[in-house]
Amino acid sequence: MEVGILSTAGNKQITTLNVTLDSTLKELKKHIHKAKPYLHPERQEFRFEARGKALDENKSLGDLGIKDQGKLYLKDLGPQVAWKTVFLVEYAGPLFVYAWIYTRPWLFYGDVAANQPTSQVVHIAAFCWIAHYAKRILETLFVHRFSHATMPIRNLFRNSAYYWLFAGYVAYHVNHPLYTAPCPLQSYIALGCWTISELGNFSIHYALRNLRPPGTKERRIPQATSDPFTRLFNLVSCPNYTYEVAGWISFTVMTQCLPAGLFAFAGFYQMAVWARGKHRNYRKEFKDYPAGRKAIIPFLL
Repeated sequence: MEVGILSTAGNKQITTLNVTLDSTLKELKKHIHKAKPYLHPERQEFRFEARGKALDENKSLGDLGIKDQGKLYLKDLGPQVAWKTVFLVEYAGPLFVYAWIYTRPWLFYGDVAANQPTSQVVHIAAFCWIAHYAKRILETLFVHRFSHATMPIRNLFRNSAYYWLFAGYVAYHVNHPLYTAPCPLQSYIALGCWTISELGNFSIHYALRNLRPPGTKERRIPQATSDPFTRLFNLVSCPNYTYEVAGWISFTVMTQCLPAGLFAFAGFYQMAVWARGKHRNYRKEFKDYPAGRKAIIPFLL
């Protein structure tokens, strides 16, 4: 059977493939890559209509109801980069930017910075910031299993700019010679909350890793395990985001720094969008999904 492949940009014919009903879209991508070498499988996305939704690449033509002389639309997602590479670049940047400003304040504030006393909170904040992003890098290397191999390379620059610039913004203020720290009790209580949040975030990431068998895209309903930190799954669909937001709120209270608060708010807004989207997908995909769960904030959102 023949299937015509059209571009979503201008409905132009890309190629015609001779395939069978049992051929999957993943196999079609390989055929197209042979005909058009620049169209690597990772940058291809099939649709029924030019502006339709993406189709599951593991579905066969028969499953999708495509017959002889049928057609599919192909969207070119553009040059791709591995998700692992994206995460490593995103997280290494803020770690080194913050550490650079923390360890070399005279480069940013002049020689007067070397003679100014440094609050204990400044050292604690540097440890927390660097430890957080070191944890993220290690999780990327040894914990996370990615459902998608790649993402558009243009997103790498946008995401990196967000993390890198915010790191410089926060570090500049916390390490400034004129920075005024809050009372020690406030900082130490917030440090305790930050530590709990980081441990909870890691526990959720580890639980999600074990939820998906290696080399598969299998999806299951996330459930609490014997780890007490994972009990938050009983209340929200994305407790990793809940712990992440709690950690940055704790960092903000610990440093009493407005830029840190802005970073926490920006992060919460984006994670709330992601969490609500994942929550909707869970409820749509699993008919027995727990009805009482919220997306990111227990009982509220």
